[in-house]
Amino acid sequence: MRILIADDDPQILRALRITLGAEGYEIITAADGAEAINSAVQHHPDIFMIDLGMPKLNGIEVINGIRGWSAAPILVISGRSGAADKVEALDAGADDYVTKPFSIDELLARIRALTRRVVRDDADPIVSFGNVTVDLSAHQVTRRTKSGPQTVRLTPTEWQVLEQLIRNPGKLVTRQTLLTEIWGSEHVTDTGYLRLYIAQLRKKLEPYPAAPKYIITEAGMGYRLHVPEAS
Repeated sequence: MRILIADDDPQILRALRITLGAEGYEIITAADGAEAINSAVQHHPDIFMIDLGMPKLNGIEVINGIRGWSAAPILVISGRSGAADKVEALDAGADDYVTKPFSIDELLARIRALTRRVVRDDADPIVSFGNVTVDLSAHQVTRRTKSGPQTVRLTPTEWQVLEQLIRNPGKLVTRQTLLTEIWGSEHVTDTGYLRLYIAQLRKKLEPYPAAPKYIITEAGMGYRLHVPEAS
C-alpha cells in the first residue's frame, strides 16, 4: 500500500515516514502542494494524507487537483479544528479529517477504514428515489435533469455511508452500525462526524437538503432511506 504524505512540517514527515513504514506501508513525502501534485502523478499512491496549510499550493487546491483524475481516498491531517475547515475539505473531495495532534493508533484506524472496500457482485441493486438513481454494481450515482442524466460525484466515504442505507431501504440503520462498518468500532461515539457526511449526501442528493425527503433522521437512533417506489 503506497501512501503519499504532504506536509510542510519536516518533523511530521519524518515521524510518519518511520511510523507508517514500520507498519508495512510504502511512504512518499512532499513538503509543499506543488510537490504533492507532481508526486501524485508520478507515483499514483493508493491513499493521500494532506495538510491544509502548505506553501505553493494549499491543501484544498491539492485536493481539487487530485480529484480531477483520482478517486483514491484522501485523509486530511490539519491543525485547523474548525467545522468550516472540515466542511470545506470534505466539499473539495476529502474522505476523512484528523486534527493535530493525533494518536498513531487513531491514524492507523482511519487509514484502515479508508482502504476498506465492500465486495460487490452482480446482484447489487439499482435504487431510485426522487430524481436520483444509485447503481451499486456500477458504483454510480446519477441525477435526472432537463438536459439528461448527470453523474453525481461522491467521495469514497460518502459512497460507503450511502451504500449502507441503500442496502437497507426503508429500514433504520443505527449510528453505531454506520460508524462501526465504515470507521471501526473505536469510533462508535463520533456521531458529530457522521452528521457531517449525512449533510454532505443531502446536499448532493436531496432536492431541498434542509428539509430532506429521502435520507431521514431517526432522532437519537440513526438514519433511514425512504424509497417511495420499488426499484
